[in-house]
Amino acid sequence: MKQFQITYNNDETFIKKLEEINEWCSNNPSYTTVFRIYSQDMNLDHIRHICDILDDRMPDALYLGCTANANILDGALADAEIILTCTVFEYESTKAEILQFPFLEENVKEDVSQLKEFCIANPWVNSVEMHATIMDMSMKEFCDEMTTLPKDIQVFGGGAFNPNMDDETAAVFSKGNGFLEHGIVFLLLGGSDFHAYSTFIAGWKPLKRRFKITKADREILYELDGKPAFDVYQRFLNIEKNDKFFSNTLEFPLFLEHGDVDILRCPLAVNDDDSLVMSSDVQEDAIVRLAYGDPATILSSIRRDGQNIANFQPEVIQTFSCAARRAFWGDENISDETVVFSSIAPTAGFYTHGEFLRKDGDMLNFNVTLVIAAMREGDPKSNERVNIDDTQFDNPDKIPIIWRFVSFIEASTAELEEMNKRLALTSITDGLTRLYNRAEIERKIRSTLNKRTQNGTDNDISLIMLDLDNFKKVNDIYGHKEGDNVIKGLSDVLRKTANDVDSHFLGRWGGEEFMVLLSNSNAEEAAILAEKIRSTFASISYETAGCQTVSIGVTQARDDEDADTLYNRVDKALYTAKANGKNQVVKI
Repeated sequence: MKQFQITYNNDETFIKKLEEINEWCSNNPSYTTVFRIYSQDMNLDHIRHICDILDDRMPDALYLGCTANANILDGALADAEIILTCTVFEYESTKAEILQFPFLEENVKEDVSQLKEFCIANPWVNSVEMHATIMDMSMKEFCDEMTTLPKDIQVFGGGAFNPNMDDETAAVFSKGNGFLEHGIVFLLLGGSDFHAYSTFIAGWKPLKRRFKITKADREILYELDGKPAFDVYQRFLNIEKNDKFFSNTLEFPLFLEHGDVDILRCPLAVNDDDSLVMSSDVQEDAIVRLAYGDPATILSSIRRDGQNIANFQPEVIQTFSCAARRAFWGDENISDETVVFSSIAPTAGFYTHGEFLRKDGDMLNFNVTLVIAAMREGDPKSNERVNIDDTQFDNPDKIPIIWRFVSFIEASTAELEEMNKRLALTSITDGLTRLYNRAEIERKIRSTLNKRTQNGTDNDISLIMLDLDNFKKVNDIYGHKEGDNVIKGLSDVLRKTANDVDSHFLGRWGGEEFMVLLSNSNAEEAAILAEKIRSTFASISYETAGCQTVSIGVTQARDDEDADTLYNRVDKALYTAKANGKNQVVKI
């Protein structure tokens, strides 16, 4: 695989470059030739003119392309408004085909269906590169449909864009298919000797705090944790509604949790109702986290993942980088994160409106992300490890200071959260037994009864009330320490025996009394559990107090019965067990 990179300045130099390519092809193994054209020049007539020259000078070559926010050539931000790459495949087994369709939400299924049919009919396809106009489109259905492609097919690409990020005009085009302002073009690649390795690099790091999307519609994020979405940026980061909102949030986009992948979503603007306009779709009930980015953090990720790409030993690297990354870095520094790849293989691409990558069969739509497709023909050229040239990184082994600050803050936050959990647990549990305290087990009982009434369910609810027999004598004769041991022993028996029962709550009712709530058991089932508790506890011999016993009352809640009536009846059952000689279970 051989790649030529071309800056279009005028027809004369362009034609001369094409002649050089034709000469090289005549002297070397060359079969399929593919041109990619990326243009910041939004005058489509200029691009058509270049395509006409290609049709005339290299009639057998395929070509495709799109308008772009900016171009990448030799791994760096290109000065030219129009760039081309010419990839010559040197293996006869390598094949390439182009499909292009109109691309609107109403025909997404049809587009993907045609792509899928082609892939199934042509099993040589193992990679699909795509360019699409996606402005103002929801990409959820498209991504869902693309997931149905044969699992071994990689997909990567980017959204066509405009040099003016506020301008929605964009276009895609390809040989024989013309230009579409609402279109999608697929370059299908494959063959027994064609290999691709596709990946993504974000570089931003997620913070620990999670938020739930409680209201959203397509790209509009209304609420996080039930509050206006803008509140997160104002309260935690002191970011205000002004003309610098987008540039400020670029440092702190949101990470959307999608399975085991975090997908960046950047807020573009704030609406009057404090909702956020996001860079792509977000879904209700999804979990998001704030992310932070700084140059050192991002370059550290580039260096690590760049080495993985180098290990693949590609011959060509295609890059699809978000225009928001360009805004984050600025034109003077943006090449810092991509030029490293040119030390591995010829690297080119464009700055996109959204990036696409298929990972483990799942089609993902990214923002603020760098998607990379590394390609080669044949086996790796060397068995030796290939190292990237990371000399442009400033002390790459040094941990950025922001990492240390974030690590400190998150460690402190984790300790505070753990402390709050302990305090919350202390407020609802009994200090000696670690079972629910009286207030909490009462709340559980009332809540369970109310829930059954509100939901109109007929599930059985039962109560078990226990009281240690002759417990005053244990304290008087053996002391309160041994009395505490007996109480803790009974609580341990309750935990172990109730483990086999679904939906149960255990509480210390007071002193030597305990309550067990069974929210999905009838009285007969509750009585069986109660007998197991009684017999298990009676078999235990304490060091000084010896064997002790417990009396137990059991009852089942009746329809529309309130908690107080239920307490009275289970208490009556317990009283009967005591009056009949103790160490027994009575069911009423």
